[in-house]
Formats: sequence, C-alpha cells, structure tokens
Amino acid sequence: MKNIKDYNINELKEELKKLGEKPYRAEQIFKWLYKVNVITFDEMTDLSLELREKLKKEYTLCNFNILEKQVSKDGTVKYLFDILDENAIETVVMEYKHGMTICVSSQVGCKMGCKFCASTGINFIRNLSPGEIVEEILAVEKDLDVKMSNIVFMGIGEPFDNFDNVMKAIEIINNPKGLEIGARHISISTCGIVPRIKEIADRDMQSTLSISLHATNNEKRSSMMPINNRYKIEELMEACRYYIEKTNKRISFEYALAKDNNDNEKDAKELVNLLRGMLCHVNLIPINKIENR
Repeated sequence: MKNIKDYNINELKEELKKLGEKPYRAEQIFKWLYKVNVITFDEMTDLSLELREKLKKEYTLCNFNILEKQVSKDGTVKYLFDILDENAIETVVMEYKHGMTICVSSQVGCKMGCKFCASTGINFIRNLSPGEIVEEILAVEKDLDVKMSNIVFMGIGEPFDNFDNVMKAIEIINNPKGLEIGARHISISTCGIVPRIKEIADRDMQSTLSISLHATNNEKRSSMMPINNRYKIEELMEACRYYIEKTNKRISFEYALAKDNNDNEKDAKELVNLLRGMLCHVNLIPINKIENR
C-alpha cells in the first residue's frame, strides 16, 4: 500500500482525482495528518465514510512503533523506531530554551563510512521515503505531546545521498498546511557531496547548511572521511563559497576533535586559513565513544 504521507499537497490532490474525489479534500487530509496528527483514517471526521473507506483500501498512515526509548539526565530522548519493514532507525530529541529540536534520520544505514560516526558499521539498506522522514517527527510529537520547533537532518544516513526524498520531506515540513516549521528552523548536514551543495544553493532554500569538515587537508580528511577521495577539500570549499555567494547565508562547519589527530595548534591555524573570509560558523565537537548495540 502507498504511504499517504509521501505526497505533497499538490500530489495528493492528483491522487484524490484518481479516486473520483474533489481536490480540495487534500487540504482537509493534510489538516488531519499534520495539525491533528491522527493515527487512523476514521478520525478524519469531516470526510465522508465512503472516502475514508477508499483511503483505507489505497493508503497506509505509516505509524511507526517505538521499539526503545531512552531518556538521558539532560532530558535528551533517543528513540529506536520500527519502520514497519523489519528495519529500525534512531531519532533524537533535545530540549533547549528556544524550543524542541529533533534530529531525524534520512536513510536506513549509511554508505559514507566516516570513521568517527555512529552510523559507520550500520550497513546501508535503503533510503527513507519523504513520509517516513516526516513520520519521525509526528511519532515523537505524538509520544511527547509537544510540537517540534527545529529540525536537523543529522541522524543516520547522508541527507544529500537521499536528496529528492529529503527535499520533499522539507516541503511537507515547511508547508503552512503541513507541519508549518519555518525553513530557517531546518538544518541539513552533509559530509560534502559537492553537486548537491551547489544544487541547494541554486534552489535558494532558506534552510541552514552544515558541512561535516573535521580536517583541514586532503590526507587527513580522506583518512577520516572516504567522501574526500571523491570530492577533495578544494572542490568542497569552492562549492561552499558558491553557496554563500548565491544565498548570502552562513554555513556551519562541523569539526569533530579527535585526540592527537586533528586537535593541535597546526590544525587550528590551517582551519583558520582554510575558512578565512567565508561567512561561516565553526562548531567544535568532542568525539564521544561509540557504543554499538
């Protein structure tokens, strides 16, 4: 069955036409999905019984099951979701003064192989669909009875390796008739897939871009991040400058500090020189020990 959350509002209008229904019903369905966060079609009480039966026959609501939920001392909540095909993904929620932030996954597993990342060692199985990405948010909001303020694509998977589905998910998240979360409250992190950085610049999206940098020269970065064998630092920096020039938006560079590897004074000076003159922010991150299940 088709996941009804995979459709943006215009696509859903076309789906309803196929069912012999008026396109305006799509806006009603969007309200039930994203404003009310229903878990059954029967709850969509302003739809006719006939339409609800049609929807039940053609579509699923893709409601994730919680396999595990961990709450840390600082209030961070980590979910392990059953995504209904014998696979599971992790989603993390953090509470700040400015609201609730959810870190969503974009793939089941990851292909990138970054040495320090918790996703490394989790074999890539498949991309998440737009509706599955959105369902991460809906499932957490339902469980915690809160509304998310900020979305970060920094969970399992490389968002730019699942580009089209991530873009459609953001469209649904951002839509005033959808989850209505402003683009400036959405951040996308990439390990450095250069063509997609340029493409997102050309789209003039208002979302924040984060680059996982973690090293200041090709030798060191390639040893930590295999993507650097495909797109060298020089290409990555050129794409980042293109992005800044096109959008006039600041890039956030993520730099994980690995003891006795990239955390010395020489690296610090190289980092300053590498990013000199760029509209950017550097986020220094201590690497935590990865505890595999």
